[in-house]
Amino acid sequence: MSDDMPGRFEIPREIRAMAEASFEQARQTFEKFAASAQAVAGSLEERNATVNAGARDVGQKAIVNAERNVRASLDHAQSLLKAKDLTEVIRLQGEYVQAQMRVLAEQAAEMGQLVSKTALDAAKPKN
Repeated sequence: MSDDMPGRFEIPREIRAMAEASFEQARQTFEKFAASAQAVAGSLEERNATVNAGARDVGQKAIVNAERNVRASLDHAQSLLKAKDLTEVIRLQGEYVQAQMRVLAEQAAEMGQLVSKTALDAAKPKN
């Protein structure tokens, strides 16, 4: 069809301008949405990295504590084997229990602080 053909349907300029403005507004809205989605994804990755690092620290601390406790138990067992009588066994057992109670309380406090720190770091807003 040629441009000079009678009866040709044309979109009025005002409607075309409104449609173009609406289209541009939709494009801008989508671009803002996409940018926000990317920012949220990046923030989640940062938080996951923080949580993973914290979990790694907690895991390493748990291993260190377990090794310390097993060594203490082995040392205690060895000292029991060398005990000369029942009185010495009872004394050694009492000393071991008291020492382990202190150690376990310290370890629990350290783990609590480490877990709290990890949770606080994960909850901090990322800039």
